[in-house]
Amino acid sequence: MSERPTLKLKPGAQTRDPRRLRVRAGSAPRTAKPPAATEIAAAPPPEEKRRRDAAPPQRRPQRSDRPPAPSTAARPASTQAPKARPPRSPRPDKPETAVPQPTAKPRRPPLPPARPLAAPGAPARRAPPPRQPPTGSRTATEGMRLSKALTEQGIASRREADDWIAAGWVRVDGQMAVLGQRVRPEQRIDIDPAARKEQARSVTILLNKPVGHVSGQAEDGYPPAAELVTEANKWADDKRPFHPGHARGLAPAGRLDIDSTGLLVLTQDGRIAKLLIGENSLVEKEYLVRVAHAFEGGVPDRVMQLLRHGLELDGEALKPAKVSWANEDQLRVVLQQGKKRQIRRMCEAVGLQVLGLKRVRIGSVVLGKLPAGQWRYLRDDERF
Repeated sequence: MSERPTLKLKPGAQTRDPRRLRVRAGSAPRTAKPPAATEIAAAPPPEEKRRRDAAPPQRRPQRSDRPPAPSTAARPASTQAPKARPPRSPRPDKPETAVPQPTAKPRRPPLPPARPLAAPGAPARRAPPPRQPPTGSRTATEGMRLSKALTEQGIASRREADDWIAAGWVRVDGQMAVLGQRVRPEQRIDIDPAARKEQARSVTILLNKPVGHVSGQAEDGYPPAAELVTEANKWADDKRPFHPGHARGLAPAGRLDIDSTGLLVLTQDGRIAKLLIGENSLVEKEYLVRVAHAFEGGVPDRVMQLLRHGLELDGEALKPAKVSWANEDQLRVVLQQGKKRQIRRMCEAVGLQVLGLKRVRIGSVVLGKLPAGQWRYLRDDERF
């Protein structure tokens, strides 16, 4: 075995304490500063190193006279734990991006259970009968609103029915009805004769509307046609006395455009309004329409056929109409419906220009000799 090499100490260097434990390289963190020269032990020769590695590790006995290990503060800087680095500040030129948070997914409603497919050639499965409401439910026990039942039977309008119920003129099975009450089809409804007398006092006005008035409420600076119902504008041939209450609560049963003239119905009777403008109304309205066109040799028959049937407005097919010539430049048009500006839009669709439009009849009631801007009462012998 060769002799162990020895290290010469520098002059003035402190000698190593033989009782001090040897510090292995793996027990302390590596630092850039090299350890002191006195702490470096000579490396053993290769033969001794192989024998030491093959031998089992032996535990050194504890010695009571060994001095305590120095504290962390007394150790050199090379054996202390590294200090924690301060958090890195974000770069000013690189904005921080927010980490997206996971969002909770909405719960889906449960699907209906699967049903087996019908075998080929098997008869089609019948749909289940409609479910009847239970006996004790509100629909089965209370039925329809009383005011709505009176309206559907044509006895009164919804507003009149509510007024009659509030006045105590309606009885259900002999008991006085109340507002909001519901009735069943088998129940008996009685109307007091006083309600009939009140309804008989409701008036219906026939007005020859001039250009520049709107049918309903005022709009765009144009006055409503109901403002013309005054004693001064009453037709002289109508001998019925005028009362100021007759001009209150008048509602237009139908409409005429601002630039159209002719017969306009204003009424206090809800039954007449429903008869004329209800969804299932079949009352005819007759118009005289003065038109201009650019067809050579007159309006062709195909245009007339389209006006009678074959047009649609707002995605809905129009009902059949009666269209014929009243004179050389005037059409006679009879409708059973009243869409907004219907006749003008129909004529425009087939290349005709409307120069004037006048309504002359509603049902069996005609305009007659009533002057423009004047009105009269609907007579007792007149029916729409």
